[in-house]
Amino acid sequence: MALHIGIDLGTSGIKAVLIEDLSRVIAVSAEPVAVSRPQIGYSEQDADLWVTKVLTCLDRLAHEAPRQMSAVQGIGLSGQMLAALILDANLRPLRPAMLWNDQRALDECGELLAAVPDIGQRTNGTPDPGLTAPKLMWLRKHEPALMDRARMLLLTKDYVRLALTGEVATEPSDAGGTQLLDVASARWDAALCAAAGWDPAHLPPVVDSWTEAGRLKHDLLQRWGMTGPVAVAAGAGDNMGSTLGAGGARPGDAVLTIGTSGVACVVDAAFHPGPQRAILTSAHVVPKVYLSMGVVMSATASLDWVGQMTGRRVPDLDAEAAAFVAAQGPAVAPIFLPCLTGIRTPHNRPDLTGRITGIHPGVTPAMLAYATMEGVAFQFADCIAAQQEVGVRPDRFTVVGGGTRSRLWLRLLATTLDRPVSLIDGADMAGPRGAARLAAVAAGAGVSLLRDPVAATQNVDPEQILARAITPRREAARAMAIG
Repeated sequence: MALHIGIDLGTSGIKAVLIEDLSRVIAVSAEPVAVSRPQIGYSEQDADLWVTKVLTCLDRLAHEAPRQMSAVQGIGLSGQMLAALILDANLRPLRPAMLWNDQRALDECGELLAAVPDIGQRTNGTPDPGLTAPKLMWLRKHEPALMDRARMLLLTKDYVRLALTGEVATEPSDAGGTQLLDVASARWDAALCAAAGWDPAHLPPVVDSWTEAGRLKHDLLQRWGMTGPVAVAAGAGDNMGSTLGAGGARPGDAVLTIGTSGVACVVDAAFHPGPQRAILTSAHVVPKVYLSMGVVMSATASLDWVGQMTGRRVPDLDAEAAAFVAAQGPAVAPIFLPCLTGIRTPHNRPDLTGRITGIHPGVTPAMLAYATMEGVAFQFADCIAAQQEVGVRPDRFTVVGGGTRSRLWLRLLATTLDRPVSLIDGADMAGPRGAARLAAVAAGAGVSLLRDPVAATQNVDPEQILARAITPRREAARAMAIG
């Protein structure tokens, strides 16, 4: 019996999962995390809140499964990407972390592109205010005294690992989003750092995602009743962790995440950057492959917004939308482009706002919910089309994330893509499962567990993860004017 913990650090919540033999979930703990928006376009979080919530989650696991916790061999983390967390000489945060959906560094994107015209071919993509380097430039302009005290840049899961182990490190999948890393070589690039005004000496060492990047501190071993030692893996960016956890290891595997944002992740055997279509390309957490990512900036966040505007709970909106489309069809619904925080793929327009047309007195909350799901599905289709343009070849589609609770949304996604999509039961566990797999390798299981596509999916508990296909409905496609 091998026991590991996978921790997924999402934007709105943190989840920790105790897993036996990489298949059977023993216990789950989750905690919400608040996002601060002090001004329009700002999005920040208190980094110490990440640590507090992780410790709370692990306390709860230890309470629910004390015997199993004593035998844990490894911990893995996946986390929201692109944050700018600035630490001082004592490795303490100087300010709240600027998150992936922070939009204030628009001007700095143009400046960075002018300074490094080929940056999109060297890093993970075209400069965008969500990426880390433009945020660093903004901070240098607007908070110069703070930046004079800066001595380290860390990403979300790396800060939590620091708290667990006392060690500073990062890995290529997450570091690729900083735009300070040359993605093809997985090394920090001095010229990119200079363009962003950041000292390369203030960056963590880069190690492989599956390696041990520290061991759990002694006091934490005692706190959770662990025998130890417990290896803590370098970990993964959230998209890479979810892709691995859903079985995405082979070139052609495509994992679509319907979360707060939406991401179309396609495993690729080669580095196919697509900056001209606002595609992000980073190292995957499987050796010798990359992950091409098309980004929908606002996915379940858009449906949450409709719920706030209409006073409806999201599950109720989903049920009402399904009943509406079954009774009346989509033609009478409004058309909604739900780019509430801009569009990344394929237009790279972070300044855009949402658009609704076709409003009339008969529009109901159910119609707005349907229009939201349809609009997000079209945006996913745009992402896949853009990835195909630059040479990425998706073949097998799997869907994960909170949005998979909606059967209607999945059907719309399959229809807009004109491809079957496979839903996995327990899809919201993909991130922690991927992190736990990295923990197993860090604890000594062997890297073939990641490299071999059979090994990457063989320990699937049929009661927890049951693959099934949702097929396109071409009659619906005609009604949606896409057939």
